[in-house]
Amino acid sequence: MPRHTRALPLALLSALLPAACASTPPTAPAPASAPRVQVPAIAHPDGETPQWWYRNGAAAAAANGAMSGKAKNVILFLGDGMSLTTVAAARILEGQRKGGPGEENLLSWERFPHTAFSKTYNVDAQTPDSAGTMTAITTGVKTHMGAIGVSAGKRNDCADSLGKQRLTWLHLADAAGMATGIVSTARLTHATPAATWAHAPDRNWENDAAMPAEAHAQGCIDIARQMVSTPYGPGPKVMLGGGRGQFLPAGTPDPEYPDKTGLRRDGRDLVAEWKAAHPGGVYVWNRQQLQAAADAPAVLGLFEHDHMQFEHEKDRAAEPTLAELTAEAIRRLSREPGGFVLMVEGARIDHANHNGNAFRALDETVALSEAVRVAAEMTSPEDTLILVTADHSHSLNFVGYPARGNPILDKVRDAPGEDGKPGAYALDNTGLPYTTLSYANGPGHTGASNRQPAGPKTYPHTPSSSQPAQGRPDLTQVDTTHPDYMQEALVPLKSESHGGEDVGIWARGPGSEAVRGTLEQNTIFHLIVQATPKLRERLCAAGTCDANGVPVELPQPEQFRRKD
Repeated sequence: MPRHTRALPLALLSALLPAACASTPPTAPAPASAPRVQVPAIAHPDGETPQWWYRNGAAAAAANGAMSGKAKNVILFLGDGMSLTTVAAARILEGQRKGGPGEENLLSWERFPHTAFSKTYNVDAQTPDSAGTMTAITTGVKTHMGAIGVSAGKRNDCADSLGKQRLTWLHLADAAGMATGIVSTARLTHATPAATWAHAPDRNWENDAAMPAEAHAQGCIDIARQMVSTPYGPGPKVMLGGGRGQFLPAGTPDPEYPDKTGLRRDGRDLVAEWKAAHPGGVYVWNRQQLQAAADAPAVLGLFEHDHMQFEHEKDRAAEPTLAELTAEAIRRLSREPGGFVLMVEGARIDHANHNGNAFRALDETVALSEAVRVAAEMTSPEDTLILVTADHSHSLNFVGYPARGNPILDKVRDAPGEDGKPGAYALDNTGLPYTTLSYANGPGHTGASNRQPAGPKTYPHTPSSSQPAQGRPDLTQVDTTHPDYMQEALVPLKSESHGGEDVGIWARGPGSEAVRGTLEQNTIFHLIVQATPKLRERLCAAGTCDANGVPVELPQPEQFRRKD
């Protein structure tokens, strides 16, 4: 498809949306033609029913003008744990790798014309997890921590969740005759990809062996089985990621690691079941096989027994990069005349931040930027809506007063005009240097642990106990730019935690003008479906739209299941 660089014109702005209901979220000027959706005023959080969340998100998207979108295709890029700090630091790292100071650089999506902030909290948590946040993005309904494709309820309670399954925009696209694809550098059963296709009250139910017996008895199905199911249409044409162990029965040897086998206890070979559901489809587990399957009508790629390797450690002759996976998905899905939807996750940004290792977190963010760049070049802003966002933040800090161009992973060197000597290391009140990047908590705490002695920590480090730090270590002779250096953390934890602040949304293409302001995270679902005629028409055909054609009623999955 040709590449276009001119963004679509902005719609004319009108007066502020009247505050007819106290809880109606939009307060910015709306396009003159934007339909108005009334949302009842409620008491928070008691009044936050699934239907309220759905209508509230629909109102915000419609007021911003999403209904004017004419997208044929949609690509959502999800940088897991990609906080604004992570974005800013990765931007500088990429720029410095190109030979510049770094601050002037822009990651690929930062060139998109439309931006917004996303409020990420779960219904039961200020600081959220990936399951609840991605479920908000895929279903239009905020939910509890750990929830996969279900509205809020009791985690670990199968019976409670069975009536709370929610339709995702990938399910909707499948039912509407659009091609669908899922790409992730995590296990395909992990929280983010799982929330595009599966339903479970607990994100940990990735395979049958991980589920309690009671959940089995009550009728819940593990996430891996659901990922190969086709209840709404033909199912995803493309699924690329990690997690072979979740799909293969116990005792089945892993093709890459002789010491590993499948994890399933039910004896089911889900790869074989996927092949049966996709005649002519090809299963691959390495880069060469993926390239050889170029003409297959569908492809399932499971490139690791667990998560895919970090880009820094990857054998690129054997394992594709995220950009390669993205290009392969778009190439295949673009063959479909009815349009396509695609979710691409840069999952290991999150894992590296949890590990307290900024190098890998930034490196994975740069890899995501390359994937977005490839997608932008392979598609047209005239027919393809591209959204880039994160599910939640992290505790990474970007601090001190480093001079312009100071290596982002290095120790702070004083900027001109600061109290210290320009070019010399900035010193704390004890006379010791410190790095530009640090974590508020995590395994980089410098006290002695049961894994490593006191002092700077080296990746990987996952302690189960720690001692208080006796002051700070002297980093003068420590190479803090080394890929395995772990930034100092204030609070000792086995794994660094998420952050609760807003994350960014960047957008290009039809309907992207609606991406502005500060939005509840579940509004992203409504931006997508309202800006894509085939999606909103399918919702209207099920009777979920108001008189203006805005999908406002919570859809029930049964209404969209295939009839054959």
